[in-house]
Amino acid sequence: MQQSNILDQVFRLKAIAEIGLLYSTNGYDRERYEELQQISYQMLQQVSSHDEATLKQYFPLAKDYPTAKVDIRGMIITDENKIVMVKESLDGKWSIPGGWADVGYSPKEVIIKECKEETGLDVEVLSLLAVFDKKKHPHPPQPHYAYKMVFHCRALSSAIIKGHDVLEVGFFNIHALPELSEERILKNQLELLYERVMRGEKDTYIE
Repeated sequence: MQQSNILDQVFRLKAIAEIGLLYSTNGYDRERYEELQQISYQMLQQVSSHDEATLKQYFPLAKDYPTAKVDIRGMIITDENKIVMVKESLDGKWSIPGGWADVGYSPKEVIIKECKEETGLDVEVLSLLAVFDKKKHPHPPQPHYAYKMVFHCRALSSAIIKGHDVLEVGFFNIHALPELSEERILKNQLELLYERVMRGEKDTYIE
C-alpha cells in the first residue's frame, strides 16, 4: 500500500478517535477512544520517523469536530494564453496564486485578495472551475485533509507587484510549465483547468 494511502487511513483513525473523545460521556467508551488515539500516534510515528511529542505539536488534539481545510486557487490566463504563476517562498517551486481559506472572507473574496497580495493584479472571478479532493491526486503526504477550489479569474490590471510571501511572478505556456510545488498544484490538474477554460466550459468539475 502506498504511504499516502496509509496516512489517509491513519488520519481517519485519529479523527474517529477524537470525535469520540469530544462527544462521549461514557467512561468505558472514552478509554477505547483514547486507545485508538494512541494507536494513531504510534502508526504516525512508524510512517514519519518522528517521535510522539513532535507529532503532537504538528497534529494537536481536536477541540472541535475535525473538518477538511479548504485551499483556494486562482487560474489567471493572459490574452496570449499564458498562465500567471507564483514561485513559492517555502519550497522555491511554482503554483497558481492562492492559499488557505480565511475566516470572514467568502471564497471569491479570498482569491481576489490572494491574487492582489501575491501578484499585484486586480482580478474578477469568472467561474468556479473545479473542486478537487486532494486525496484523489498524488500530492505529497500532508497533515491536513483538504479540498481545493480553483476559480477562473480575469486580470483587470497589468502591473505585476510581487508579494512578500512569493519569490517571483511568471507567465508560462501550458506546454512549458516550470517545476511545480506539488503540495499545491499538479501538472494534470493545471492541464484539466486550462482545457476547461480554452473550451469555454461553464459547469464545475467536482470530485
